This record gives sequence, structure tokens and C-alpha cells, in this order.
Amino acid sequence: MSYLANALASIIVLPIPQSGVPLTQAQVEVILLPDNITASASGNCTDRNNPTCTSYEGLLSGTVDGIVSFKQAAGATSLVITGGTEVGHANGTFSHGNGFKLDVRHASVIDDFIHSNFTQIADRADGFPQWQTEIGDLYCDEGTHWDITYF
Repeated sequence: MSYLANALASIIVLPIPQSGVPLTQAQVEVILLPDNITASASGNCTDRNNPTCTSYEGLLSGTVDGIVSFKQAAGATSLVITGGTEVGHANGTFSHGNGFKLDVRHASVIDDFIHSNFTQIADRADGFPQWQTEIGDLYCDEGTHWDITYF
């Protein structure tokens, strides 16, 4: 085997997460703000290490694409994200911290769109009702907000 073949054989290829690649806070803001998608945080901050902030740091590109497409499809004039990648959310593969989830404030146009266009499935293990899109994304009504997972 040649040197190049040996070198190539030793490279470990890691799969890109299904929902894309991690983005920076600034990259996400450049995409979301022009579409009137904003963040709200009790701490009025974006620090990923502070649970009172709403951070986009490490949010996956597919998650960003998903929320933009969702807002546009719902016909909402605006959308408020109340939870991103900041600490304080549950762990897991498809978690907030890994960039797959966002929390979104309730609004009648958003609620109506989810109820009318997605399929209600079994409640989540914690009892909260959830709806699923045709491609498998999940919208869970946690009472004060929607917990959305883009796969």
C-alpha cells in the first residue's frame, strides 16, 4: 500500500450531524434577524454558559433553516425564541446543547399552524403533548412555550 493510501485509510471520518453544522452566535443572528426572528431571555444576554440567557452558539444550520422555514410557512410576522443552546436544558443526543432544539414563545398563528398542519402523536414521557411533521421534526407544547426538535 502506498504512503498516501495508508494515510487515507487511517483518517477517521466523523458524520455531520443530521441537522447540519454548528454555527456561531453571529452567524445565526445574521440569518434570523432579517426574518424578524428574535431572542428573548430573562437575563437579556446570549452567554451559552448562563441559564438566564438565550444563546445561539453551536446551533446547527439545519435547526436554523428549520425555524426560518417554519415561521414562513406559518405566516407569522415574527417569532420569539426563548431557549437555545444555553445551559440548563435536558441533556441527550438531540438536545438544546447539541444544537437540535429551540424553545419558541406561544403565539396564536404559530399554535394554530402546528395544530392544523402536523400530526398529534403520543405525549412525551413527561406528559406534554407533541406534534410531528411529515419529515419527523417534533413540536412539544411545554405549556409556556414550544420545545422544537429539528432532526
